[in-house]
Amino acid sequence: GDIIGCLEALIAEISTPMPSGVIIAAQNVSQPTEDLNQLSENIQIQGNMSLGSFDFKEMMTAFMVLFAVIDITGSIPIILDLKQKSGKVHSGKAAIISFLLLVLFLFMGEGLLKFFNVDIPSFAIAGAIVLIALAIEMTFNITIFKNDAAEGSSTIVPLVFPLIAGAGSLTTCLSLRAECSTLNIILAIALNMLIVYIVIKKVDLMEKILGKGGIYNLRKFFGIILLAMSVKLIVTNLSSLLN
Repeated sequence: GDIIGCLEALIAEISTPMPSGVIIAAQNVSQPTEDLNQLSENIQIQGNMSLGSFDFKEMMTAFMVLFAVIDITGSIPIILDLKQKSGKVHSGKAAIISFLLLVLFLFMGEGLLKFFNVDIPSFAIAGAIVLIALAIEMTFNITIFKNDAAEGSSTIVPLVFPLIAGAGSLTTCLSLRAECSTLNIILAIALNMLIVYIVIKKVDLMEKILGKGGIYNLRKFFGIILLAMSVKLIVTNLSSLLN
C-alpha cells in the first residue's frame, strides 16, 4: 500500500505544470550548449584557413595564373623607361616588397579594404588609373609622373604598385584561394618574385640585345597594350560597381 501511494504521488508531481521560472532556467541551461556549438563552428572555420598541404599541380596552376597577370617580361620597356628617368631601380627591393604585399593581401586583403570602406572594384579602378597615366607617358612621350623624389623611388611607385603587386595580381591572389591551398599560393608568389628579380636585375642585358630602336618600338607597343588592359580593367570593375 505504501508503494502504491508513493507511485501515485510521483505521477501527480510529474503531471503538475512546470513553473515559468523553471522553464526559463531550462532555456538558460540550453544556451551554453548553443554557445559551445557556435564556438566549435568558429574553430572549424579557423582550421579551414590553415596553410594546407603542398601540391605541385596546384602550385604550378597558381604560378601560371600569377605569371600571366603580373607579366613582368612584358613590362621590360616600362622598367627601362623608369630606370632612364630615375637613374636606378632596385630589383631586390622591388621583389621583396611585392612578395610581402601579395602575401599580406592574401591573408588580410578583404578585411583591410573593408576597414577603409573600400571595395575590390574601386581598388582595381584606382590602380588602373595609375596604369593609364603610365601608358600615356609611354605612347605619347609626355611626362605625367614628376621624378622629384629621391633616386630609386620609382621602385615603389609605379614599379611595385601597380605594375607588379597591382590591383590585378592582388585580387588574383584572393581568387586563387577558392582553388588552391594557401601554401601553394605563397610558393607560386615566391617563384614569380624570383623571376621578377632576375628580369629587373638583367634589364640592362635586354637593353643591349634589343638596342635603342627595339626599345623605342617596344615602348610604344606595350604602351598601347597597357592602355588597353587598363581600360578593360576599369570597364569590368565599373560595371560591377554600377550593378
